[in-house]
Amino acid sequence: MKKTFLLFIFSIFFFNAKAQEIPRFNPDTIKTIRLDSAVNIVGKKFGIETFIDAIINDTSFYQAFRNMKRYSFIAENRIYTYDKSNKVDGKIYRKIRHNNDGPYKMEYLVKEDNGRIYKKNGKYQLYTVEMFDYIFMNAYNTDFVSNAPMNSGKGGGSNESYKDKLKTLIFNPGRPIKGLPFIGNKTQIFTANMRQYYDYSFYSATYLDSIPVYRFKVAVKPGLSSWTKDGLMIKELVTIFDKRNFEILGRYVDMKYSNMLFDFDVQMNIEMSYFGEDKLPTKITYQGNWDYPFKKEERASFLIVHKDYKLGKGK
Repeated sequence: MKKTFLLFIFSIFFFNAKAQEIPRFNPDTIKTIRLDSAVNIVGKKFGIETFIDAIINDTSFYQAFRNMKRYSFIAENRIYTYDKSNKVDGKIYRKIRHNNDGPYKMEYLVKEDNGRIYKKNGKYQLYTVEMFDYIFMNAYNTDFVSNAPMNSGKGGGSNESYKDKLKTLIFNPGRPIKGLPFIGNKTQIFTANMRQYYDYSFYSATYLDSIPVYRFKVAVKPGLSSWTKDGLMIKELVTIFDKRNFEILGRYVDMKYSNMLFDFDVQMNIEMSYFGEDKLPTKITYQGNWDYPFKKEERASFLIVHKDYKLGKGK
């Protein structure tokens, strides 16, 4: 249980404007961003450091998830699992009404399962799917969107510590994740030593047909040796900034790493939009493969869409 949770927390992240890297069915067909042109990095007042500082110090992305508690909305969740040939062998579809117009209620409008989803004991076949269910389908009941600020992970038992590591990976990219052997420091892609391995670029773009944004991309340099590339866990990190207020509207990460303990290949994005004065999550997509000793290889993809946000009367 402990090992699989540590493995899973690397499968949660960000935003991309291209097709998924894993060559198989991709449930995400919603295109939300259009690139306009490259932006030349000139001057010291606006450039790479501007974007990096904003990524490291941002708190609005985390706040957007906390804002969900104040709204009623519809969530459509599609989950697909795959065999070794990347053919779909399991499907889950949930349409859920999260009602916060008074005491919180969660109502299943549609609940469909097909294929190899559950074990004989009723639990999910894949731990990845189990964690998805815990984090996104029951978000109101977990401290993933609690009112408590992120902390150091001390106290509250091991589960609280795991949740804190998950929050660090999602909401504070570029910082180390303590307590993860072999790879905890590989998330620090903005240190002086790590910057030599990455290229930086940013583009003007249009998000949701009307919002002017910058698309800031950090990607592994193409000319590195295979040995060096293999040692870099984060292959690409893309962040979408609203030009008008420099708030983050989207994030994407492409991660791939292999050692004697495990092998993973993961891409994920999270996208936001404005509803009144609040910024709220609207789409989360995931593609991932996990392989580690004594466990069945896990292959899954998710598409989560939140819509019809209405400000509720609850807490």
